[in-house]
Amino acid sequence: MTVLPDTGYTPTAEERASLDAWFAEYDAASARRDIERMADLAVFPLNLVSDNSAGDGRSAQWDRKQFVETMTHVMGEGGEDITFESVRTPVFLSGAMAVVFTDSTMTAEGRTQQLRYADILIRRDGKWAFQTMLQGGWGDNL
Repeated sequence: MTVLPDTGYTPTAEERASLDAWFAEYDAASARRDIERMADLAVFPLNLVSDNSAGDGRSAQWDRKQFVETMTHVMGEGGEDITFESVRTPVFLSGAMAVVFTDSTMTAEGRTQQLRYADILIRRDGKWAFQTMLQGGWGDNL
């Protein structure tokens, strides 16, 4: 009989704080539209899971170049900073893996948009990195 590992992981205060710090840095880079810095905080190939305008589930992997090009196209290259107000619910699978559910309000150029997504982050050499994005509406770009 196979015995599965215990999956009831509780993060340490340091693990939770380091994940929160990672998101603060990523959000700051996003607000500045610093796409290259956002890419520095990811692991490539980056996994994407979404749906398309026909309602079909889609998945893909992006390399750094495709991430930078797509995010530059989506976020734009200038104008005022983007602001985010986010509520995040992390689920730690271990001290090195977390799935983070986010409800966010993004404001850019006077327009506000509600976002709901999940990210999978992994920790390597003591640092978190963005590895998978799960969000509806990106499928036509995959």
